[in-house]
Amino acid sequence: MAKFTTCLWFDHGEARQAADFYAGLFPDSHVGPAAKAPSDFPDGKAGAELTVAFTVLGQAFMGLNGGPLFKPNEAVSFVVETDGQADTDKYWDAIVGNSGQESQCGWCKDRWGFSWQITPRQLNQAMSDPDPAVAKRVFEAMMTMKKIDVARIEAARRGRPARLSQGVKSHPLRTFTRPSGRSQSAVAWPGRPLVAQSIFRLIGAPLLGDLIEDNARACSKVEALDHAEHWN
Repeated sequence: MAKFTTCLWFDHGEARQAADFYAGLFPDSHVGPAAKAPSDFPDGKAGAELTVAFTVLGQAFMGLNGGPLFKPNEAVSFVVETDGQADTDKYWDAIVGNSGQESQCGWCKDRWGFSWQITPRQLNQAMSDPDPAVAKRVFEAMMTMKKIDVARIEAARRGRPARLSQGVKSHPLRTFTRPSGRSQSAVAWPGRPLVAQSIFRLIGAPLLGDLIEDNARACSKVEALDHAEHWN
C-alpha cells in the first residue's frame, strides 16, 4: 500500500533539531528512526546523519540533511487549526519565540524557514459564513492581524468592535497607487511587499473588489512601502 510522506530539506545537522522541536510542541507527534549516509555525497560525509523520520500531528515527515543549497519559502506552508486563543498563543509563541519570525494573517516562520498558518477554527468558521457581509468583516479584521485575535474575529462576525487581546498586534491596510493612477489596498507588511501581495490575492480573491474599494475610501493617507516598485 502506498504511503505519503513529506520530505523537508534542511541544512547539515538541522533535521534532528527540527524534528525534536516539532515533536515536543505538537500532540500526536514523535521522532522516528534515522539513517546515516553510507558514503560521501556532494554536501556531506559518510556516516553523517542523512535523514530523520518524524510525525507531526499524525502526519509523516522525513527530514533530509541536504545542505545549504535549497531554502523553503511561502509557496508551501503547514496549516494548524487551533481550538481558540490559548491554543493559538501556545503554538504561535513557541514557533516565533524559537528564533522564528512573525508574518501576516496568522502566518509565521520557524527558525528553519518553514511557514506555518496558526489558524483558530473560529476564523475558518467565520470566513465560511453564508452571509457575505459577515465574511467580509471577518476578512478585513484578519488582514490587520499577525497572530490571529479570536476575540476580534468574533466581534467582526457580530459586527462589533473589539479591543486587541494582550500580545496581539494590529497592522492596518494601506492603499498603494500604481503608475496608472489606480489604487490597490494591501497589508502593511514591512519589507515583504511581494509576499503581502501574494497572500492578499490568494486569501482575498472572493472579496477582493469590495475590500479594495472599502479600504480606499477608509484610508486618509496614501502610503507606500519601501519597495513599492514591486507593485508595478
